[in-house]
Amino acid sequence: MRDTPLSNCERLFLLKAIEEKKRLDGRQTYDYRNIKITFGTDYGCCSVELGKTRVFCQVSGELVPPKDSRPTEGIMFFNLELSPMASPAFEPNRQSELLVTLNRQLERCLRNSKCIDTESLCVVSGEKVWQIRVDVHVLNHDGNLMDAASIAAISALSHFRRPDVAIQGRDVTVFSPEERDPIPLSIYHMPICVSFAFFLQGSYLLVDPCEREERVKDGLLVIAMNKHREICSIQSSGGIMLLKDQVLRCSKIASVKVSEITELINKALENDRKIRKEGGKFGFAESMPKERITTLKRDEVPVEMTDVKETASDIVDRTETTAEVVPSAVLVGMGTAQIGEGIVNSWALEEDEEDEPQTEDRKTDEVMVISDINSLNLSSSLTHKSATYPRNSLCNVF
Repeated sequence: MRDTPLSNCERLFLLKAIEEKKRLDGRQTYDYRNIKITFGTDYGCCSVELGKTRVFCQVSGELVPPKDSRPTEGIMFFNLELSPMASPAFEPNRQSELLVTLNRQLERCLRNSKCIDTESLCVVSGEKVWQIRVDVHVLNHDGNLMDAASIAAISALSHFRRPDVAIQGRDVTVFSPEERDPIPLSIYHMPICVSFAFFLQGSYLLVDPCEREERVKDGLLVIAMNKHREICSIQSSGGIMLLKDQVLRCSKIASVKVSEITELINKALENDRKIRKEGGKFGFAESMPKERITTLKRDEVPVEMTDVKETASDIVDRTETTAEVVPSAVLVGMGTAQIGEGIVNSWALEEDEEDEPQTEDRKTDEVMVISDINSLNLSSSLTHKSATYPRNSLCNVF
């Protein structure tokens, strides 16, 4: 599956922003994105986040026969994989040009720079040596994979511990971590890659390009350097001609960035070593931010409970007794009523009787109701006796 190409409007917008020395994420020209280094529960397991670019690295070791040309040296093997989970442009089980380029740069940075003492990996000359395998998996691609992969690889190698061995004649005994403490690798220096993207035929330069900036770049310069300002490897791609002053300027910038990243790696290693020594919790699960629902959370407020009874008694004593409210009926409809509190009595009263004087003796009205009973074939009308009803009562007369 191919990735969606940039439109002409997006390309012109990016190039115009670069001309004005502006970037999409608000960074300056020489700024790196935030780097987060996390170690797993096992030795040699490392995860690196460079902005939204995320890379996972695992280092493992096994005893193998050495190469015939170098019988007293261990073997270093590097493998980088581009998963379709990282980007829709990556296809599984296919050697793309980007994958081959990244693998070669990683090997040139770490193996050819002789940053690891391979002779210390020899167990029995010509028979048994340690093979150190470095597997780098790209989990999310948002630009500058080479820098993230180099940081993850050298961090995992520094964190890795190989099992201790004992030799008796031709017998080689490998001890478990419970029997003997594992042994770290002998690392001379930490080479780290720093990428520079060039735009508009080398007129503009950006450090740590993101994925969209990489699409509009004209050239790329990758410098691998350690904190001692020793250049381990340098590679230019894109087909643009770079001046000597531009390369020297990039090398000076790279020396500053490499020193900062090396210090960050050492701090992460020291924190992990300290937590393991103290017996605290460590690993990827502990480093993840805990997402909790705080909508119904209430802040705890300290309450003084020493003189609660006295305060409650004073409040009760100062409280005035309220007049008793007699509920009254509310006429909702004919034949129905509702009892409420503090409502004016309107039981079957539709007229206004505020002006009428209230007397103790209730007056009664005589109501004469005459029914027509022609259906009974009676020639004479019947006069019912007058009935007396209270004024404030509701009655139905048929």
